[in-house]
Parts: sequence; structure tokens; C-alpha cells
Amino acid sequence: MQATAISPSNIAFVKYWGKKDEVLRLPENASFSMTLDDIISTKTTVEFDENLTEDTVFINNKQVDGKKTSKVSKHLDRVRQMSGLNLKAKVDSDNTFPSGTGISSSASGFAALSVAASKAAGLSLSESELSILARCGSGSACRSIPGGFVEWMDGNTSDTSYSITRFAPDHWDLMDIVAVVSEGVKDISSSEGQEMAGSSPFYQTRLMSMTKKIELVKELVLKKDFTQLGESIIEPEALELHAIMLTSRPSLIYWTEGTLRLMKLIKTWRKEGLEAYFTVNTGQDTHIICQQKDEQKVKAKLQELDFVKDILVSKVGFGSRLV
Repeated sequence: MQATAISPSNIAFVKYWGKKDEVLRLPENASFSMTLDDIISTKTTVEFDENLTEDTVFINNKQVDGKKTSKVSKHLDRVRQMSGLNLKAKVDSDNTFPSGTGISSSASGFAALSVAASKAAGLSLSESELSILARCGSGSACRSIPGGFVEWMDGNTSDTSYSITRFAPDHWDLMDIVAVVSEGVKDISSSEGQEMAGSSPFYQTRLMSMTKKIELVKELVLKKDFTQLGESIIEPEALELHAIMLTSRPSLIYWTEGTLRLMKLIKTWRKEGLEAYFTVNTGQDTHIICQQKDEQKVKAKLQELDFVKDILVSKVGFGSRLV
């Protein structure tokens, strides 16, 4: 009773921040993302074994315990309840990128866990059912189930809050080039940070604009209007998200010196004719969105910077799958 899955991470153009239901991880607003490819992904094997007396979890060949194992076991319990299976499991998970730095390792991790565990338990779930299951483990994981350009719908119930592909992977040749500026794990997790969202005096104002943002991002992706997507959505949305974090109580400061230096440099590159836009998740590593024709130029710029520790280059990907 074993299965292996690969799930990519994703990068949100329109972010979600704050939950209307903490248990079900229902978001306060819809979001829109680009699924990445296997360069930025998690591969997870789940084996249910009658000889095990407890769940065991290995991440990047190292056994983990405590809070990480507890979260995985809780998610396996959901699968066990759905399938009627009572066996404990061994989970072996490997990331192709650093965890806890703003590249959404929880998204790819819980998406891969959902696909592998459900298959190993004998379940045959649809894409929407897998997205719902993944969401219960980590909100953004539901966006890593489908491929292409993805909308996570703002449902008020568990059955209506899942992600769907709005545009196929081959719709547009955008790239996400991730500049790893630090591999240090962030002090406050995304889950903890989201609980503080409502303490920002600007949070309710943000929520009032989200429906229009979702409609606008879909329109711009449909038209492949890269300049407007970057200027109206990608960068402003990242800065707005972090403005909410900075003004929460206590304030959340995820950026490092390298993050800020890179954001300023990207603006300079545009003035010099290289069109690229930054976005940042809940972490310090910077995602640079560009068109495929400019991939090598962006990489060359990053390779000149001594504070950039690593460079990860991803095309639009096809979503989670069994292997």
C-alpha cells in the first residue's frame, strides 16, 4: 500500500492572506497563481504498513518529529477517515528547494502528501477533491494540484473552496526565476502570520478590492498583457500583502537586506529595458516573473550578485501527479 507523487510549488500573483475558517482553511479572499514545474517541487512517497505503531516522517532523508510530524499525521488522519484505513504510515519527502524561505514548500509538500496518501489508501479522488484535501493541510497547497494558471475560488464551505485551471500551461510562456537570498528559515510561519492579518488597520480595505483584482488578473493573463500584469498586479500585490504584514500586531518583517536590494535592482533593470517584475511570498526569497525570451538576461543579472545564493528557474507547470 504505497504510492509516490510529485507536486510543484506555485507562485501567487494575487495572494491570499487570512482565513475565514481556521479549521477548514477557508481563505478570506480568492487568489490566482501560476503553477511551477518540477524544478521547484516536492516528491513524496507514502507507505501504509501494518507493522508500524506510529507515523514516521522523513524530509530530505532526515527523520523529523514534533510539530512537523504532528501536522503530517493529522493530514494522514483525514485520509484514513476518508478511506476507513487504520494503518500507520511511513512518509518520505524530498524538496528540490529550501524550505521556510518563501518558496511555498508547504504548498508542494501537502499537495504531494495528499496525492500519494490518498492513492496509497486506495482512494480515487478527482482533481477538485484532491485540491480540497490539500487545502486542509495547507491553504496554498490546493493551488498546487492543478496545472497552468490557477484560481483558488473563495468558497464559504469546504466543498466550494478549491482550485481550478483557468488557463492551460501552454497558454503563456512566463517564467518564475527565484533568487535565493538566504536559506535561513523564517521566524514566524505563514500559518501563525495569517492569524494576525486582521490586526492590520488596512486589512478590511484590502479585502474590499480583491474581487476586482481577481477579475483583472484573469483578463490580463487572457490577453497576455505582461506590462499591465506586472505593473497592476504582480508588484503592487506583493507590496500590499507585505504592507498588511508590516502593520499587523506584532509586525511581520520577512524581508532581509538581500530582498530589498533585489527589489530595487529589478526596478532599475526595467529602466534599462529588461522587463521583469518581483513578487515575494511570506519569506525573504524573491520571485522574478519574466517572459521566456528574457530568461537568460535575468539569470545573467542575478549571477553578478554576490548576495544571491542560488537561482531556481521554472516554467509554467502541469500540476501534481502520481509517479
